[in-house]
Amino acid sequence: MAGIYIHIPFCRQKCYYCDFYKTVNTSLLNDFIKALRAEILLQENYFEGEQVGTIYFGGGTPSVLTKHDITEITGFLQEVFAISPGCEITFEANPDDLTPNYLADLYSAGIRRLSIGIQSFDDALLKKMNRRHNAIQAVEAIKNAAAAGFSDISADLIYGLPGLTKSGWKASLETVFSLPVTHLSAYHLTYHEGTPFYTWLKKGTLKPATEPTSIAHFEALVKMAAENGFEHYEISNFAKNGLYSKHNSSYWTGKKYLGLGPSAHSFNGFSRRWNVSHTEKYIHSLQQNQLCFEEEILSEENRFNEYILTGIRTKWGISTAEIQNRFGPEKAAYFQQNMEKYLDRKLAVKTGEIYTLTQQGWFVSDEITANLMFI
Repeated sequence: MAGIYIHIPFCRQKCYYCDFYKTVNTSLLNDFIKALRAEILLQENYFEGEQVGTIYFGGGTPSVLTKHDITEITGFLQEVFAISPGCEITFEANPDDLTPNYLADLYSAGIRRLSIGIQSFDDALLKKMNRRHNAIQAVEAIKNAAAAGFSDISADLIYGLPGLTKSGWKASLETVFSLPVTHLSAYHLTYHEGTPFYTWLKKGTLKPATEPTSIAHFEALVKMAAENGFEHYEISNFAKNGLYSKHNSSYWTGKKYLGLGPSAHSFNGFSRRWNVSHTEKYIHSLQQNQLCFEEEILSEENRFNEYILTGIRTKWGISTAEIQNRFGPEKAAYFQQNMEKYLDRKLAVKTGEIYTLTQQGWFVSDEITANLMFI
């Protein structure tokens, strides 16, 4: 089944590490929702009748939306698309927005899966990142979500932060695993051009984590997740009781998805689209009943590289039989030949026709992926 991603571009303040498209001009919210409805209608044939199995509210900060906003959006999606009865609906939120009243609104609006942007349980690091919440609010948000009836709660954490010690990272992990979370997404900090963190890094006023520290963070993450019953099913993602993110898994397994909202990306197996990264331009275009996106038609090489890039990140790995079926014997042989050195270095293992990365391989997956690309 296909997936729908909705980019809610509004933030009350900007985090210093984030390069996702966002705006602090929340006065555009009502016009944005009208434009979103117009885009939904214009994209009604994107899936050609295929059922939608996941809906994901991302951002930005989706928790700027009211209960009325959410039900208006999801209700209109149900009118236009074939939404499956068991559709997973995920809602990203800032911890300080998740009051008991707002959580009750989300639950009554049909949201059943929360993705909470914790990032750290260290107040000094939260301040350094320009996050709005503090550690106490983060803990309370998760506890309140469970009390409100949410049984599928994901938390986001960042490691490799400047100033994050090994003991500090272990303390954050101990905290998150003591709480009623069923899923953890943990990402190494990336310095994106155009962000304050990147600027300070280039100026030398921000000292990045050393490679040994980053490796220690990752090893502690993997070890403590396993000890607490979380399965490591994708490089940055861990799930308890099989509660994988169905939406994100659809990205990694090559399923179709439609992106709605400014900067959102879409993929139908043969082409990739991305909407204009400008809220006012997005609204203006849809007021004229016109979509505003760029598109890339994917060559066979592009599609092969896409399969490798996404599949190698997961516990399901890469199938040489699948490569041969979809892309022919030449690319299957190319992949097998290039994987040999990673088998020898114990960065990958082969089980039948399936290649997967080891824990050591996952940490250097960017290097491995780059060497597997068909150019």
